[in-house]
Amino acid sequence: MDRMTPLDAAFWTLENEHASLHIAAVSVFEGPMPSYAEVAGRYTNRIATMPRYRQRMRTVPFGLGWPVWVDAPDFDLEYHLRSTGLPRPGGAVELETLIGRLMSTPLDRNRPLWEAWLVDGLSDERWALVTKVHHSLADGLAGMDLFTHVLDPMPGAGPQHPLGRPAPPQRPPGRPRLLAGAVAAGLASGRQAARDVVAAGRHPATAVRAAGAGVRGSLGYARALRPFSSSSLAGPIGGSRRYRTAVVDRDDIAIVRRAFGGSLNDVALAIVTHGFRELLLSRGEEPGAHTVRTLVPVSVRAPHEEHDLANKVSAILLDLPVDFGDPVAAHGAVVARMRELKQHHEADAGVLATELAGLLPAGAVAPALRAAFAVPQRVLTTVVTNVPGPPRPVHLLGRRMLALYPYVPIADRIRVGVALTSYDDRLFFGITCDRESVPDGDVLSAGIEAGLAALVKAADTTEGSPS
Repeated sequence: MDRMTPLDAAFWTLENEHASLHIAAVSVFEGPMPSYAEVAGRYTNRIATMPRYRQRMRTVPFGLGWPVWVDAPDFDLEYHLRSTGLPRPGGAVELETLIGRLMSTPLDRNRPLWEAWLVDGLSDERWALVTKVHHSLADGLAGMDLFTHVLDPMPGAGPQHPLGRPAPPQRPPGRPRLLAGAVAAGLASGRQAARDVVAAGRHPATAVRAAGAGVRGSLGYARALRPFSSSSLAGPIGGSRRYRTAVVDRDDIAIVRRAFGGSLNDVALAIVTHGFRELLLSRGEEPGAHTVRTLVPVSVRAPHEEHDLANKVSAILLDLPVDFGDPVAAHGAVVARMRELKQHHEADAGVLATELAGLLPAGAVAPALRAAFAVPQRVLTTVVTNVPGPPRPVHLLGRRMLALYPYVPIADRIRVGVALTSYDDRLFFGITCDRESVPDGDVLSAGIEAGLAALVKAADTTEGSPS
């Protein structure tokens, strides 16, 4: 039995009628669209080597252990792989509307936690594949790995991973086996903790440095936990979603980096800052220094964990400088703040908290999480996450993928979330909005694109000025 990690279980535990905690990818391909049977054949072959596609979650009696993944004996591919269409010729607006509807529906918690939708009817003979995966099954990087397993590196090359036949499903464990497994896992966790203590004693300098990084990160989190300034960006949400997209060229990102420094992620955060500033101004609100605090997920996945599906992610908290009217100054503020946050080791503190949760009884952690999230939070306004996609063009059944838009879930008074992914020579943004409270997500998407255009213009001016 594969057991959920505490972070996996948190995504499972905290889902409710207002928050469907699945991640997703919206991939657009050139035509003609393959048949359902062709795509089903590809998924059948890939599922053979990806057991999690055929597994469901099962809880341990009395909450004595973390939930486990077990084979679904009645797995039905036709339930998970679906098809739909847009009124022809479908454009960006029609596709975004469809995605909003698909993402508003939670995954069936009694089945394997994924869906894939074939979408016909896009203009210019294009079609789309929409994949949904529950966040308890995979984080962004692992979800991207699952998605790319279905693709081909070149047209006609076939999948880049070997095909196979699925192993016969194992009989689901009964209550005695689930309880015995939870006890064994608890004992193993205790033994590992003891080994870690012994190892720390053998290398005290390393242990002290690691502990110091965790403490500094915890202090950084504590400083960031002050309430944000009130705005319409945070408040009660419903279960329905709107979805908006934006696209920028990586060459333009490179121009900004050469002129003003920072990483690709820094530039992305700077132009998202511009988008949120435009959204606030359009609503007649004053963008303050602490109006938009974002959670920025940080992967802590080790190289040997590249294909591990468990969530391996921490986070840092960043106040987006929406109070800066000058895009160049805002970019500089993002670069400086991100550098400082990394020096404070906030991500290390997140890892430490997850590791400590793994040592606590699951029956105590889950109720504590639910109780904590029952109190309306006033710390985070949004989430901005960056998941790298394939660096070169990829294909599915001979059709080239043209675009790859990500989707991030929102919950707990966070009315807007932003995800971005790089693919080939562009950066694709997916903007998740609470349907009732955010009818104007297009202002944010347009502001993101305008933010990069302003930085490129400033960079051109800088490069063209006399030295």
